[in-house]
Amino acid sequence: MDIAERTQALALKLRKQKAGIETEEATKNAFVMPFISTVLGYDVFNPAEVIPEFTADVGLKKGEKIDYAVAHDGKIQLLVEVKKVNDPLRIEHASQLFRYFAVTNARIAILTNGEVYQFYTDLDAPNRMDAKPFLVLDFSALDETLLPELAKLTKESFDLDSVISAAGELKYIGQLKRVLAAQFKQPEDEWVKFLTTRVYDGSFTQRVREQFVPLVAKATRQFLNEQVNDRLKNALGGPDAYVTVSSGSSEVEPAPAEEQSPEPVETNGDIVTTDDEIEGYRIVRAIVCSEVPVSRVVARDTKTYCGVLLDDNNRKPIARLWLNRSKKYLGVFDENKVETRIPIDDVEDIYRHAEYLRKTVVRYLTKPGVIDVVTEGSESVVTA
Repeated sequence: MDIAERTQALALKLRKQKAGIETEEATKNAFVMPFISTVLGYDVFNPAEVIPEFTADVGLKKGEKIDYAVAHDGKIQLLVEVKKVNDPLRIEHASQLFRYFAVTNARIAILTNGEVYQFYTDLDAPNRMDAKPFLVLDFSALDETLLPELAKLTKESFDLDSVISAAGELKYIGQLKRVLAAQFKQPEDEWVKFLTTRVYDGSFTQRVREQFVPLVAKATRQFLNEQVNDRLKNALGGPDAYVTVSSGSSEVEPAPAEEQSPEPVETNGDIVTTDDEIEGYRIVRAIVCSEVPVSRVVARDTKTYCGVLLDDNNRKPIARLWLNRSKKYLGVFDENKVETRIPIDDVEDIYRHAEYLRKTVVRYLTKPGVIDVVTEGSESVVTA
């Protein structure tokens, strides 16, 4: 598996297990050790590569321990400090990282709660850990643009110089993206004023502010959706393609539908891909990434359901997401490609049927010559 597939697999593990994790030690075992071993590729059971409870005396501080030190080519390169999953990460938690950073060869320090990983270096002053991370990796909302940089810290592709040279740009780009995300979600007065004064000639009074706060929020959402639509149009074959997306995602690839729906989800005949369908597609993709590269898992939206296909092939359906009704269903397929609709209460219930979805993909991989056509009318409904 490449690094994208490895991170997706760990993200799936986090979603399924983090609710049951209650201690820092459990966080290490369930999430941080798999991150070091599976994602970064270091042998957590080889003390020449991964040293748990790493000790280095710092001034008057004797016997202090840091959770993990990771070595590459015999030198300590990464320091890792762990907090309990779901605990917010604050710079105060990194006091030992600060001290150890100055007395080891490590140039990268990682503060994590198993779900969010904050990466620090010494951009502001040599041998002194910065107060702000240059990279933040959040497994609850993976930013795939960061994965090439993360790959430079793996055992197989370790390139510290490249990471350090890119850290300055990454640090500020990451901070800017987080600021923009916060403004798009809930614009502050300064942001509203900045945009309003460029389109409104009068004074920026309290009444004007109250009028423009919802307008700014609506305009930014529409702008993001239009950008997504443009990317999807290009992916679907040019400017004549049309698709409406209800949230900012460029991963779902809808296709024109032929069915008529008793409960239509489209407006003026245009297919609308809902938040639930986007999330459902991501969940299915995360589940089956253990069997195939995620690039081979494609979504096609229709008027009645959102289909998830292997290799964008209608003859290889992985699942159908019936999520636009009051009662939701997950459509799964048997070896004869007969669909069974399983009632679900929430999109996350798809995880309960992970093994079924994986087996469906495995069948296609072991029978590449199968060209059976999926029969629309031969479906059953599970009532339990």
